[in-house]
Amino acid sequence: MGQERTGIIGGSGLYAIDGVEIIDHLQIDTPFGAPSDDLLLARINGQEVVFLPRHGKSHGIPPHNINYRANIYAMKLAGVNRIISISAVGSLRESIAPGDFVVVDQFVDRTKDRHSTFFDGPIVAHVSMADPVCSSLRKQLTTACNHAEINTHSSGTYLVMQGPQFSTRAESELYRSWNMDVIGMTNMPEAKLAREAEICYATVAMSTDYDCWHEEEENVSVASVVEVMRANTEKAQRMLHHFFESDAGDLAHCSCHTALEHGIFADLKAQSDDALRPIHALVGRFL
Repeated sequence: MGQERTGIIGGSGLYAIDGVEIIDHLQIDTPFGAPSDDLLLARINGQEVVFLPRHGKSHGIPPHNINYRANIYAMKLAGVNRIISISAVGSLRESIAPGDFVVVDQFVDRTKDRHSTFFDGPIVAHVSMADPVCSSLRKQLTTACNHAEINTHSSGTYLVMQGPQFSTRAESELYRSWNMDVIGMTNMPEAKLAREAEICYATVAMSTDYDCWHEEEENVSVASVVEVMRANTEKAQRMLHHFFESDAGDLAHCSCHTALEHGIFADLKAQSDDALRPIHALVGRFL
């Protein structure tokens, strides 16, 4: 595939990176409906980047109502071959302080009632999620975080809860007993759908609080979270600046881009146009 476009899913404050050249606003419809907002096509250090605010520009879409399938499919249609997810999380570890970044390598999905696959039948696919993030992209992001002088943890497990409410204290302690590292509401089914779309995916999780398990800290509140989020947004801008300033690397031979090769359980050429139409952007190369 070669070096193509990088997608960034996160808050709109990330657009304020030094040297961003706005090219266009992309209004993309998908077979699964509209994405969270227009996609912003920009150029950073000569590389084309597609920004998408996960909750919409006005932050009006709660985690459980995000159209994850439309967001990832729109990224695919926009020519994105890797996605950087920027996500606010709570910390479940004393060592992960508010303001720290975690470049996670694993997820535990505790969400419910979210559309988590493009393959609802009659075409069925099973992709591997053993390693749910792209290892090459994760290493590049860890390096960029370190160059930006952000206190960074190079691995960790992200428990994805349903939301929009925060955890009970009992839930928080349960997740800690499972050796989870951070907790958030948005990266599933996002990561699963990116794998089905054969797009490299990696998450930079920005710690905003200690969840409610840390009895010496205030219980999670919107005001305290927002204050840390503002500082984290500035750090994320620095991190992305370093990421695109360096040679971000060619992911053409990454296994993420061949995830469907042995995962589709159907003879695609025998399928009807109606069956193929909703997933054509994903399976067109096999036809």
